[in-house]
Amino acid sequence: MSARERLTDALYGLGWSAVRKLPEPVAVGLGRTVADLAWKRRGKGVLRLESNYARVVPDASPERLAELSRAGMRSYLRYWMESFRLPAWSAERVADGFDPEDLHHLTDGIASDRGVILALPHMGNWDLAGAWVTTKLRTPFTTVAERLEPETLYDRFVAYREGLGMEVLPHTGGSAFGTLARRLRDGGLVCLVAERDLSASGVEVDFFGDTARMPAGPALLAQQTGALLLPVTLWYDDSPVMQGRVHPPIEVPGTGTRADRTSVMTQALADAFATGIADHPEDWHMLQRLWLADLEPRPSRPGPSDGAPA
Repeated sequence: MSARERLTDALYGLGWSAVRKLPEPVAVGLGRTVADLAWKRRGKGVLRLESNYARVVPDASPERLAELSRAGMRSYLRYWMESFRLPAWSAERVADGFDPEDLHHLTDGIASDRGVILALPHMGNWDLAGAWVTTKLRTPFTTVAERLEPETLYDRFVAYREGLGMEVLPHTGGSAFGTLARRLRDGGLVCLVAERDLSASGVEVDFFGDTARMPAGPALLAQQTGALLLPVTLWYDDSPVMQGRVHPPIEVPGTGTRADRTSVMTQALADAFATGIADHPEDWHMLQRLWLADLEPRPSRPGPSDGAPA
């Protein structure tokens, strides 16, 4: 393990051990202070967040984008402060910590025993929503976690989420899809964060007027198992309670090849995500590249940087 990896692991360990012991007002204030300091530094993550918001709110002025990115960093640090403290929350606090709209889409799906897939973007606090499902609805679920470096950090995240009542499968390897399909055929619940896939297997979608890739997994699982596919978006307001919406189910098209059906369903998923993100852009924590145009090198123009005389 490199020195940087040891430092990263130590910092996350410190967060989970120390932040959860702070009084809540102190933790809230600490999160906001760290967010504001990071925002003022204008590092790569903040600049990427602001660039992504420019696609979501294309008519925003530079001042408005700066306001959005500051609010976005505060929302992002609220997520981390809550997550560090979540294992110490009482069951009552977890149950009272989330208030989703249109919950009947989920509860009806669970009652049907056909299996349910919840697909979410990186909004609000996904971990809190998951803990709420296992606590308030008393429904266990299975999810997938991307392997992180160092391995000890990945182990921390798995232990943390398993402690909240989730079954966590590693993203790498071909066995995850098969296990998820078995859980769904048994009438279970699967939750997947699903708006970013930069691999060759990602499905191209129109997202805020430009092309991005999103994972095919949710649509393929729904087709293969007959499970209900439900988009979910999350956001914060000025209260301690996170808000959210369970969107209407995405149906499997009656015609077309499997690839065609997957494309249509993944686009519908992207459209539902876009609706939630457009309403609450500051709670979309996308500090990474997403659109293909941001990944592909752009042709350079002749100028001083190309060695031409100034």
